[in-house]
Amino acid sequence: MQNNLLKKNEVGVFALGGLGEVGKNMYVVEYQDEILVIDSGILFPEDHLLGIDYVIPDYTYLFENQDKIKALIITHGHEDHIGGIPYLLRQVKVPKIYASGIAVGLIKNKLEKHKGFRVPIIEYQEYEKIVLGKLSISFFRTNHSIPDSYGIAIHTPEGVIVHTGDFKFDFTPTGPDASYHRIADLGRKGVLLLLSDSTNAELTDFTKSESVVSENIKDIFTKIDGRIIVATFASNVHRVQQIVEASVATNRKVAVYGRSMLRTLEVGRDMGYIKAPQGTFIDPHHLKRYPNEQMTIICTGSQGEPMAALSRIAAGTHRQISLQNGDTVIFSSSPIPGNQEGVSKTINMLFRRGANVITNSPLTDTHTSGHAGQEEQKLMLKLIKPKFFMPIHGEYRMLKIHSKIGINTGVRKGNEFVLDNGDVLAVTRRSARVAGKVQAGSVYIDGSGIGDIGSVVIRDRKLLSEDGLLSAIVTVDKETMKLVGQPVITSRGFIYMREHEELTSEMSQLVGTEVQNKLSNSTTINISYLKKTMTRVLSKYIYDKTERNPMIMPVIMIVNN
Repeated sequence: MQNNLLKKNEVGVFALGGLGEVGKNMYVVEYQDEILVIDSGILFPEDHLLGIDYVIPDYTYLFENQDKIKALIITHGHEDHIGGIPYLLRQVKVPKIYASGIAVGLIKNKLEKHKGFRVPIIEYQEYEKIVLGKLSISFFRTNHSIPDSYGIAIHTPEGVIVHTGDFKFDFTPTGPDASYHRIADLGRKGVLLLLSDSTNAELTDFTKSESVVSENIKDIFTKIDGRIIVATFASNVHRVQQIVEASVATNRKVAVYGRSMLRTLEVGRDMGYIKAPQGTFIDPHHLKRYPNEQMTIICTGSQGEPMAALSRIAAGTHRQISLQNGDTVIFSSSPIPGNQEGVSKTINMLFRRGANVITNSPLTDTHTSGHAGQEEQKLMLKLIKPKFFMPIHGEYRMLKIHSKIGINTGVRKGNEFVLDNGDVLAVTRRSARVAGKVQAGSVYIDGSGIGDIGSVVIRDRKLLSEDGLLSAIVTVDKETMKLVGQPVITSRGFIYMREHEELTSEMSQLVGTEVQNKLSNSTTINISYLKKTMTRVLSKYIYDKTERNPMIMPVIMIVNN
């Protein structure tokens, strides 16, 4: 452990992602010379992260301690739990990955697109206990919005640590029941520390059952005559199957759009999670061969993502689908915090193009969460009966609310820990303390790059998006130490040059005069000093004239005449 934060008999537990945020889940359990990593997710960027595709955890600690890593264990196949795996493997040596069911197929599919990884992916079964040295792991099935979701029990010499994964208690699930007996058995034998999903800690009741949504979707389908376009999360395999079943029941063919949705469909059908009679799915290029009342279109874009299929349909830029009068668009999702503006924009565009739009509401129930509300969180705490409690996977307020639920259900006050990414909880069978902090943070992925997009780049992009760019180009004769011609001013996103010739001319003269004065008092050309001078004079002049702060790019060219 970095800086020897842990004593010899202490187990270190900390998050590199997932605390204070909904996404990029990555949790670490460390005991002596052994490390287990649970999940490796991504976070989808907020609006202020201009040009960023994904956010992943800072893997520095794992890189520095990679010889201790025994395994990466995956709780389920959602992107905020498996999306970071290719980026982790580029930097960190991971001997093996344990996953189950559909997560195995999704991870293999993902790694095929990132060539060169030869990490064994081992499929675990619920009944197994896997020994990985001094630490061992066992599993219990949970209900979530993707099949094969599991909680993990880490058996350490000091006691059992339980990580719930993402869960809810659905008493009428569309798949198998949660393993209530295994959860209760863990609690009966004694649990040292519980790490539990906090995403829905603000919901005061139980989360709606998936079967309620299934019935509502079927009911809605029977009332629609035209084409139905359904937008949902690509990874919500249960929901895709429900939409397929409703389509079959109303004699509709199904066409699928969006790369991530097509990947999910491929893996789901290969593994038997998405089932339909022969001929149900059609080639998207053959859409026009079928009457509108016989078509269902499943697509990505339920969160208003600009490049997703639904957003392009709404904007009229999709190559294959043009909205028609009588089309009905169903949002089988709810906006993730931060995405409301994008979703509203998409809905407005859909209405403008003549579509009927159905969103999730108490009247329609086209979506339910895969995360536990307060009553389910209480039930998990009551079944597990942990000595210590660390809420995970949630924004800070969610973690705080969940910690109070823990105290109300029997966790002793002072034994609950609301932590930040990097905070190390050191536990023994008798004690728990915050031992210190390891390096943790966010790394921005831009295109295929990784780690080269820092906060300075984001700041510059924000500046460019708000006030634009101004460039001043000065040419200096090395021998005479004089300017060659007038400085050239160019602008991108700051002013339209042709309409501001007077302002541009004044800036050119100002820069020319200032630079020539500096050159006249020098015997050598100090390029760095001259650039700073140009930036300083232009910044002050521009702000005085326009009250704006464009990014200024000074350029000095040296010539020999």
